[in-house]
Amino acid sequence: MALPLMPKATAVWLVENTTLTFEQIADFCGMHALEVQAIADGEVAVGIVGLDPCANGQLPREEIAKGEQDPDYRLVGSSAPDLVRHKQKGARYTPVAKRQDKPDAIAWLLRHHPDLSDAQIGKLIGTTKDTIAKVRDRTHWNTTNIKPRNPVTLGLCTEADLEKAVALARHRAEHPPAPASKEKPEQPAEAGAEAPAEGAPSAEPAQAAELAHAETAPAAEPSAAPEHATPDLAAEGEEPAAPAPIPEHQPEH
Repeated sequence: MALPLMPKATAVWLVENTTLTFEQIADFCGMHALEVQAIADGEVAVGIVGLDPCANGQLPREEIAKGEQDPDYRLVGSSAPDLVRHKQKGARYTPVAKRQDKPDAIAWLLRHHPDLSDAQIGKLIGTTKDTIAKVRDRTHWNTTNIKPRNPVTLGLCTEADLEKAVALARHRAEHPPAPASKEKPEQPAEAGAEAPAEGAPSAEPAQAAELAHAETAPAAEPSAAPEHATPDLAAEGEEPAAPAPIPEHQPEH
């Protein structure tokens, strides 16, 4: 069973606020029964403020009730609370005493792991791309004193973070991303459209030929007026001539 986070402070609280036996408290806190008795007598842990194990989820109150009813019952605590410190987003903080070691770490990474990108180096060490470029081009103001040193030994990053970054860089170098295709994806046919039967000629070539012929054909010229067209006499104020009489048909002798 996992012990509580602060055994003595927890024992002080259990002695002061419960009727558990010394053996039960000692078994739960990982202490000796005589030491718990000395805490009850005020000989040990003088001035220590008691810590409630129920408040931080280390011991349910039901377990305390069971222990108070049965002196032979052994308390069963809950799992230890999650004390993992979650990484906060933002720039990596580097102590002032270690900031002067950053150029040395950059030089070491550039020499031993050239596959790492500037963004990865900056994330590992907590530096800028401008500083990395100056160290690479040997234009840094302290270039003469820069000595490549492992950033893990300098305390600027962990070994796990470094191995993870190197593995990612090697994977990218061995498997470069495929170039994006410029071809437009085929649009699915509409539900109402019927697919042409197999063997039937497609209508698209015929339509394309008709469009090409229509573009190349010259535009039709307006028809010229007939030469025998009669002038508009009414516009000039003259009366139109009467039509010639049609000769009657004479019977043949």
